Amino acid sequence: MKEYGRFLWRCFRLSFVGDWRYYSWMLLLTVVALFGLNAYANQFVHGLITTGMTDQVSWGLYISNFTYLVGMAAAAVMLVIPVYIYKNKDLHDLVIFGELFAVASIIMCMLFVTVDLGRPDRFLHLMRLNLPTSMLAWDVIVLNGYLFLNLHICGYLIFCSYKRRKPTRKFYIPFVFIAIVWAISIHTVTAFLLVGIGGRPFWNNPIIVPRFIASAFSAGPAFIILTLQVIRRSSSYKVTDEALGLLRTIVTIALTINQFLLISELFTELYANTAHSISLQYLLFGLGDKNDLVGWIWPAMIFNTIALVLLYIPRSTTMMRTNVACVLLIVGIWIEKGMGLIIPAFVPTPIGEVVEYTPTGNEILITLGIWATGLLIYTIFVRITIPVLSGELTYDRVYRTEEEVLPDPISHPKGE
Repeated sequence: MKEYGRFLWRCFRLSFVGDWRYYSWMLLLTVVALFGLNAYANQFVHGLITTGMTDQVSWGLYISNFTYLVGMAAAAVMLVIPVYIYKNKDLHDLVIFGELFAVASIIMCMLFVTVDLGRPDRFLHLMRLNLPTSMLAWDVIVLNGYLFLNLHICGYLIFCSYKRRKPTRKFYIPFVFIAIVWAISIHTVTAFLLVGIGGRPFWNNPIIVPRFIASAFSAGPAFIILTLQVIRRSSSYKVTDEALGLLRTIVTIALTINQFLLISELFTELYANTAHSISLQYLLFGLGDKNDLVGWIWPAMIFNTIALVLLYIPRSTTMMRTNVACVLLIVGIWIEKGMGLIIPAFVPTPIGEVVEYTPTGNEILITLGIWATGLLIYTIFVRITIPVLSGELTYDRVYRTEEEVLPDPISHPKGE
């Protein structure tokens, strides 16, 4: 326990040390997070009136980001399955970065739920779990369960690497396989939370569940591809082209399935032209002069289509084409699973009112602040993980950055 405390203390101090790029990035995220905190303080004082949500549209930008990040968290399983099921060696040393991102994503999910409640004391009502009938109660359970599973797996493996000892399989392998099933469950349960609301025909569609998972398994690995390239360029940690190529294949397959399901949904709803398709018509074409979401959804579909075409073009010698595709699909799916999924279900209302929703500046600042907080946490995770996994930071070795910048890094001399 004493050694584990020393490990945490060294990691904490190391998170404050880096080059100018690290300091600049952390400063930017900190400033944005503080602006977001100030905006939340304003919301806390004045209430949800500071948002663009109304009685007619009771979910907005916060829940849109929540649903998107649930998928990003679940995407870590697309690194876990090749490593632990198919014994892929290329991703073996990189899977932990996906799990760390899952931890940061779940933390952001919790923060978005917190700000959406308006007041923290409403958590008391939320925690009155009405099992087994309440899907919201199940969502709370699976999200917290997935968070603790990934914290245990990552923490144990990183500490074993720090201690230069081989991990005991029985202490983490069972949890890895549980996490695989759990990752799918967190997205499935969140989708069921929407699909089970019969009064919202736009959500009451069984195709939403597989689309949820397919979009998650494309956007999540796409973000990991970009992250791994930053790690490769800014550190000595080895990230192979084979690993990036495998992730690119996963993204291509998942995005193909997502686009196919999208076409199927559009045909089913628009060709039949039933009363249930009115929300989709509002999303795609608007209803009269009410067309705020049209400018969101069409760029999203165009971005995803361009990304899919770029991914199917044979890979060139550089990663530029893949990077452009990853950025486009991350933005496209964020719009598609956020504003394009949550808001249209409330327009029109069950009694026919057409009330549009536009995020306020305060909402946008809070949202940016939560994203900055999540990226700040993930950056710190990556910063302390790379030296440990590469063997530069161990219990009996002074890491060069500690030696140069931090006083008394460990209680015994170097090389002892």
